[in-house]
Amino acid sequence: MPEFKQINLPIEGMSCASCVGRVDRALGSIDGVHDVSVNLASETARMQVSGPERIPSIIETLKALGYPARTAQIELVIESMSCASCVGRVDKALSALPGVVDVNVNLASETATVVYVDGLVTVPDLIAASGAAGYPASLASAQAGDDRVTRKEEEARALAKRVIFAAIFALPVFLIEMGGHLVPAVHMLIEDTIGRQASWMLQFVLTTIVLFGPGRTFYTKGFPALFRGAPDMNSLVAVGTGAAYLYSVVATYVPSMLPDSLRAVYFEAAAVIVVLILLGRFLEARAKGRTGAAIQKLLGLQARTARVMRDGDSVEVEIDALVQGDIIIVRPGERIAVDGEVVEGTSHVDESMLTGEPIPAEKTPGDPVTGGTVNGAGSLQFKATRVGAETTLAQIIRMVEEAQGAKLPIQGLVDRITLWFVPAVMAIATATVLVWLVVGPDPALTMALIAGVSVLIIACPCAMGLATPTSIMVGTGRAAEMGVLFRKGDALQQLDSVAVVALDKTGTVTEGRPALTDLVLAEGYDRETTLSKIAAVESLSEHPVADAIVRAARAEGAPSLDAERFQSVTGYGVRAVVSGATVLVGADRYMTREDVDISALAHEETQIANKGRTALYAAIDGRLAAVIGVADPVKSASRAAIAALHEKGFSVAMITGDKRETAQAIARETGIDHVVAGVLPDGKVAALDALREGGKRIAFVGDGINDAPALAHADVGIAIGTGTDVAIESADVVLMSGDLRGVVNAFEVSRRTMRNIRQNLFWAFAYNVALIPVAAGVLYPAFGLLLSPILAAGAMALSSVFVLTNALRLRGIEPVMDEESTAPQRHVAARQAPAE
Repeated sequence: MPEFKQINLPIEGMSCASCVGRVDRALGSIDGVHDVSVNLASETARMQVSGPERIPSIIETLKALGYPARTAQIELVIESMSCASCVGRVDKALSALPGVVDVNVNLASETATVVYVDGLVTVPDLIAASGAAGYPASLASAQAGDDRVTRKEEEARALAKRVIFAAIFALPVFLIEMGGHLVPAVHMLIEDTIGRQASWMLQFVLTTIVLFGPGRTFYTKGFPALFRGAPDMNSLVAVGTGAAYLYSVVATYVPSMLPDSLRAVYFEAAAVIVVLILLGRFLEARAKGRTGAAIQKLLGLQARTARVMRDGDSVEVEIDALVQGDIIIVRPGERIAVDGEVVEGTSHVDESMLTGEPIPAEKTPGDPVTGGTVNGAGSLQFKATRVGAETTLAQIIRMVEEAQGAKLPIQGLVDRITLWFVPAVMAIATATVLVWLVVGPDPALTMALIAGVSVLIIACPCAMGLATPTSIMVGTGRAAEMGVLFRKGDALQQLDSVAVVALDKTGTVTEGRPALTDLVLAEGYDRETTLSKIAAVESLSEHPVADAIVRAARAEGAPSLDAERFQSVTGYGVRAVVSGATVLVGADRYMTREDVDISALAHEETQIANKGRTALYAAIDGRLAAVIGVADPVKSASRAAIAALHEKGFSVAMITGDKRETAQAIARETGIDHVVAGVLPDGKVAALDALREGGKRIAFVGDGINDAPALAHADVGIAIGTGTDVAIESADVVLMSGDLRGVVNAFEVSRRTMRNIRQNLFWAFAYNVALIPVAAGVLYPAFGLLLSPILAAGAMALSSVFVLTNALRLRGIEPVMDEESTAPQRHVAARQAPAE
């Protein structure tokens, strides 16, 4: 009989007794689950299970039912990981805990992100599991990015000291042994002075200092991992250098165990290998620190203190002490501490960190300000609206950290291969030694030792483990600096396979706010007086078209007039008395009803309407005065951005709730290929499915609440950063800028990063596939070539450095479109009424 254990699961989504019943029945139907008790008040389910292997099926059943187990997510800092095999073992150890839902171990950032069922697993359990596998863990701090950079800097400094120390003692060993082999005069000098035996003993002392001083970490970590049956990179180095060292010790102190023809020492190989691998790890630590440069820059944007009004006095406090509602004083040139709303003062604020726009934005009372932006020459007082983790900057940092720690689908195969890589290398090294002993020429034992050690040393699982995560870290970090935030890391890979870019219209392609585009005057009327009178009437209307006319009048400085006896005629237009004259504004049917002759401007009205704009007439005292065109203007960057997408080979579609004539006018204006018009918000999902015909992958770009379903349904959802929180939460990628330039840059970052990842993976695998056989001696029969262990160590160290250096090239990605990459727009599009 199996031993049953009681577990308690927190359940989400239960709202009534029927929910409880469904959960109860579903859990009770699982084999090995008994005595189920579901509690709606505490939102938990208690049950007896026959073993921990039942827990995954329980979690999947609840998820499929729509009542998932409540999960939590933490980030652990993992120590002692040196290669991809380490990643696989940490992943395996954490995943083995009952209740762990997902594990993502990142070698580049030396972290593990764990999603687990709250209550089944605790943080100490996770830390203990990692430690038991040989990789000490600790909970990541809130300032993980900053701490990580500091940690890598300290690690690089410590490694630099070890490299220098090891090199000082290894250099004489190398010069004595290799100098004697390469330069006959040096060999004779050694023989005539201290003698060969004394020189070997001196090499033994110096090499022992190197191996058990700066190089001891390879043995203290490598051999325990080997004995646990989970060898890693340290194990390869420990076995390889240890074999060369022990062989040399026997040759030096117990020569009778070896024939005279096999008496030789390889102290220089062991010592120099340690120096080269330490040098590689030093360069690796420095490069790893630079991969987190983006996070460090973002953290540097955070103000540390703020000047706050407390009890009528201005006091300086730490930023962590701020609360919502605090009145914060910002002096000229200071960085704004948190998000808020201006209550007093006028200034210009540099918001380029958010929008990419170089021109500072004017701020007056009522305007929002964002933490991390820089105040200009004026002084401001603002009320804090979002503090701590809720600020825009904190959310940006969190998005970037999550994206940098993501595991792309391409990484799955790499992880499965690298988990077995080190054991496979050790098996190949063993086989190499045996083959050389059986069929190798004299001195066979020496040749077998050289080949076996070279195989162990040249293998580089580090490069395979670093190939993907380093590129992701640098690529997503650079994207953040360009205003492109990857909320979900796998979007980086998904974007690279997109064929169709579908755009929402209002607020995405267009400004989302109607504007006056045309004012054609009848003979005898001047623009300023006519516009003033029309605006006076429209100022009393709440229609968006009216707002556009009023804003235009203010922008042109037209005199402000008062309107009396205002009247709105539904479906026709509006009228009022302005400066003693009766002013009518409305459609052609309104003019006809009021017996106003519109023939003089009928042609102009038709031209405006054909452009997809809303056309209205204005009459003063019964005589036609003007025809007006109002439209939702196309954003200045839209046409250039769509042209850039075409150049990259994308098909561009627009999905809108507006009528087809308006949508087609905008499509002609901007060069959009395909239009889907007149759709309701839920119809956008069906429109995406239609565009997927032929298996095409689709990216959807939108900004409104009604875009959320489409953003979630698309292969990649891209939200304009000026949009709603709902849209942003539904998206995979968020653009900080308010236009389509960021879309082009997002595709560029994706393309460059995925290409970089493929380069790294090709190098890492090709390096090992090509050089491990060379190290084993496959070229010896044909060319007499046998790789030196020292050259093998240098190649291995350079392999990791190559991968990291290649990834760091992504820091040089330049925006395809910046704030100046716009095309002049000659026309703007129309809309009859807000349709989206």
